[in-house]
Amino acid sequence: FICPNGHEHCVINPSGFQWFDLTKDDPTYILEQSLKAEKKLNKLINEVKNEFNLENSKICLSGFSQGCMMSINLGLTSNDKYNCIVGFSGKIIDQNNLKSRIKVSTSTLLIHGDLDQVVSPNFMLEAKDFLIRNNVEIETYLIKNCDHHIPNEASSKALNYILKKIK
Repeated sequence: FICPNGHEHCVINPSGFQWFDLTKDDPTYILEQSLKAEKKLNKLINEVKNEFNLENSKICLSGFSQGCMMSINLGLTSNDKYNCIVGFSGKIIDQNNLKSRIKVSTSTLLIHGDLDQVVSPNFMLEAKDFLIRNNVEIETYLIKNCDHHIPNEASSKALNYILKKIK
């Protein structure tokens, strides 16, 4: 497992990291910053693929919150399909932009807490609708009494999904 932190220190949480600044409520800015972060992540993924002689089909992209958002974007815009995407408490950053860039239909599992006040669980439903309309195999799982974190139940669900996919 390789789990990179965001490349910037988090403005809201100085001990954390972020892929893009969400304190600016400007969709154009957020999209521009997420596209810059995609380039950095693609560079890292290519380095890992080269070092370990891996193809995309052997890689599961996963992330929490912004990491989920980045995983969705990377997993659908790559030239080659990844094994799967597992996203926790995220959303699609910009549906119009992503729709124009989709190249592959990487199978996806989205997990979200029903009490999440940071990223509304409604975004999971919007992402599910978007992915269905774009012919992406999608599974979703809503966790009861869960806010913006990854409980054991979510980890177990994700692990079982990944194990089915890597058979």
